[in-house]
Amino acid sequence: MNRGGGLLVAGTTSDAGKSVVTAGICRWLVRQGVKVAPFKGQNMSLNSFVTREGAEIGRAQAMQAQAARVEPTALMNPVLLKPGSDRSSQVVLMGRPVGELSARGYHGGRQQALLGTVVECLEELRSTYDAVICEGAGSPAEINLRRNDIVNMGIARAARFPVVVVGDIDRGGVFAQFFGTTALLAPGDQDLIAGYLVNKFRGDVTLLEPGLDMLLGLTGRRTFGVLPYAHGLGIDEEDGLRVSLRGAVRESVVAPPVGEDVLRVAVCAVPLMSNFTDVDALAAEPGVVVRFVDRPEELVDADLVVVPGTRGTVKALAWLRERGLADAITRRAAEGRPVLGICGGFQALGEHIEDDVESRAGEVAGLGLLPVRVRFAPEKTLARPVGEALGERVEGYEIHHGVAAVQGGEPFLDGCRVGAVWGTHWHGSLESDGFRRAFLREVAQAAGRRFVPAPDTAFGALREEQLDRLGDLIEEHADTDALWKLIEQGPPTGLPFIAPGAPS
Repeated sequence: MNRGGGLLVAGTTSDAGKSVVTAGICRWLVRQGVKVAPFKGQNMSLNSFVTREGAEIGRAQAMQAQAARVEPTALMNPVLLKPGSDRSSQVVLMGRPVGELSARGYHGGRQQALLGTVVECLEELRSTYDAVICEGAGSPAEINLRRNDIVNMGIARAARFPVVVVGDIDRGGVFAQFFGTTALLAPGDQDLIAGYLVNKFRGDVTLLEPGLDMLLGLTGRRTFGVLPYAHGLGIDEEDGLRVSLRGAVRESVVAPPVGEDVLRVAVCAVPLMSNFTDVDALAAEPGVVVRFVDRPEELVDADLVVVPGTRGTVKALAWLRERGLADAITRRAAEGRPVLGICGGFQALGEHIEDDVESRAGEVAGLGLLPVRVRFAPEKTLARPVGEALGERVEGYEIHHGVAAVQGGEPFLDGCRVGAVWGTHWHGSLESDGFRRAFLREVAQAAGRRFVPAPDTAFGALREEQLDRLGDLIEEHADTDALWKLIEQGPPTGLPFIAPGAPS
């Protein structure tokens, strides 16, 4: 192929499995020797990543790039929306913030104006790669948003890419979702809907076949595979807004501890929580139990409390105080029990915050557990720092408007430590294996636990195993010959129109 082919993975709903299917297709293709790249024209997520050139993109696209074994770039996610409230989001264009817009302002015209940029990015990827696997957002049948769409059928039409619609059968109603999604599209959009992919199926697939045959008869479109329900994949979330409180981290299985004790980690589920994937590396450690919590009594038996990143530091501080969590964390610090603040959580642990940018609340008192004063700057810090802490090499990434002036304590990455309270802006630091083990030893000692970190847990290798599992799902349960034909040749011809259809 001289000009890269591709397809768009759409979904009947949010969280239908678009991100993991896209990653799985990327991993399957690269194992076949295909040079492939992921792409998502517009992503709404608080879970983001910084590329090596200093651009901010969605973490899902960074994960998909890893699945494709390529370096992530801003081309793969040209538009990122980071919610700051129910009604407004920060718009990140080509990796840099360009302003805050209400939903009405964005969908009222700004979004359509970005279509040219999105198409240019896709075309640049197509000129470099054999195939580009695009991920949609929400559902392509959101007819109220179709006019200005730049991520679903809008981008599929611009590129003339075939579309495979993924449905989560575990939720029920998947046949109605497939049919209804197709039937609500305009004729020109329906022409690109090549077929369907069933996700999260449990049981005997032969019981599903009569329904698949009926769906083919009703729509003229085939189903390209039935993917079984797979537990504990632990892949980065597309939309970091939905976290199951008081639950395990994405169904992670806690391996037996190496030492005599387990280590319990409580992550405060603050509003607008961002990059909660920072604790994935902790959850991967044998004997470490990670929970998201929202009540002070849930901190009582915790050996480590994590105050994670957030898009609203001042809002998170108010929430911690309203819930009684602030007092519980302060008591922990006074007793010498471990607390870790990351990014916005680090800022909240400081003495003073001056914010005329994010919340525009002006001067706000922090929890006063670290000698740090924070001033919010209009410019966002985006960086990929490398350093050393606890005698170990550490890599991380920074995404923040708050500028911290550290005025005491022991140095800790870019932040500081006072007793058993640590704070840093660095996301992803716990993915550095040696540092994570050293940190957990410190936590266990301060908590009085006979916990011993496993000597051989390699987070990067675990992530590779997870990505290979996604590739296996596609290779073993999807019609890969048919998918490759779509990627190489484009949408099938002669697909029937399904009434009623939306106006063109």
